[in-house]
Amino acid sequence: MLREQFPILNTSVYGHPLVYLDNAATTQKPLTVINAIDDYYKTLNSNIHRGVHHLAAAATELHEQTRRKVQHFLNARHSHEIVFTRGTTESINLVASSFGKRYIQPGDEVIVSGMEHHSNIVPWQLTGATLRPIPFSDEGVLDIDAFSSLFNNRTRIVAVNHVSNTLGTINPVKEIVRIAHEHGVPTLIDGAQSVAHMRADVQDIGCDFYCFSGHKMYAPMGIGVLYGREEMLQELPPYQGGGEMIKDVTFERTTYNELPFKFEAGTPSVGDTLGLSSAIDFIESIGIDNIAAHENQLLTYATSQLLQIERSRIYGSAPNKAAVLSFLIGKAHPYDIGTLLDKLGIAVRTGHHCTQPIMDRYGISGTVRVSFALYNTREEVDILIKALQRIAPMLD
Repeated sequence: MLREQFPILNTSVYGHPLVYLDNAATTQKPLTVINAIDDYYKTLNSNIHRGVHHLAAAATELHEQTRRKVQHFLNARHSHEIVFTRGTTESINLVASSFGKRYIQPGDEVIVSGMEHHSNIVPWQLTGATLRPIPFSDEGVLDIDAFSSLFNNRTRIVAVNHVSNTLGTINPVKEIVRIAHEHGVPTLIDGAQSVAHMRADVQDIGCDFYCFSGHKMYAPMGIGVLYGREEMLQELPPYQGGGEMIKDVTFERTTYNELPFKFEAGTPSVGDTLGLSSAIDFIESIGIDNIAAHENQLLTYATSQLLQIERSRIYGSAPNKAAVLSFLIGKAHPYDIGTLLDKLGIAVRTGHHCTQPIMDRYGISGTVRVSFALYNTREEVDILIKALQRIAPMLD
């Protein structure tokens, strides 16, 4: 049984079986991933790319095999277009820092969506650029006509998420990229909330950069990926300096390594890389289309059941949506709802979800967020709904 692959799902919380519905924050890890990390440190632990001994060579080969696996997972043209980072946040910071040094001057502009995670807002602010947000409707759908009107001769890049971590909206990234490229503007897609739930084909999307975090797709924390189109990566300066990213170093000058190593300074987290490799195998063994279908069924069922609770309201009702539900009940504070659910063994997320501009758009301080993964069940939805029905009268 699939759930048996996840030991943590056997946990009890305050005497109740754990119902884990906080997958947009991080997914739980299957035994195959846990064992891959354990096996690495037991049998292969070594610093890669630098040693001639057996352990170094074997670990290096597995590390680079993972890079090629990610290439195929994203359908990138070349393995050297795959850069390993610590996660989506570092990937975006890498691009913002390097792209900003080369292309962004005071007064230049970056187009983002109004539903971005702070990690796709703050790094661009640090470049000194002015942000131009794409507005969205009450349902959580981006206004593409308004997006088209945001371009001018100071627009340097468009950076948007593939899926909103708060609203669940699946944004039309292929259309967004097409419009941006018609204006001669490159694009970055934040795929943190998409790669575990749907197919992400960077050549089909046509984007210049795409990034994601391993820990949101059943891999360990501390490993992430930046895909960059070869021509773009060649043009950008390094993000960090140190070992690995160099070709020659003297006290007078340094020449940089070839792609992708130019952007991978220091010792990589090889064990986490191998965990990512195992997570990709796990996802592909089930099938991303099967995962998407299962999660969509849960979303449809949970949405219908939640709307039957008196005074409940859902934020984000786009017709094309991933398995995320943000909601409030009456005047209850989301923290109070989350705390009471926790006492019943149900893990959800509360607050602004690192998307304060979304909350400002709706005039609220935060929401309760339920987010599904491949191991969640219809029975767990029923447990959630019964719990909400039980606690709702306490919150008047």
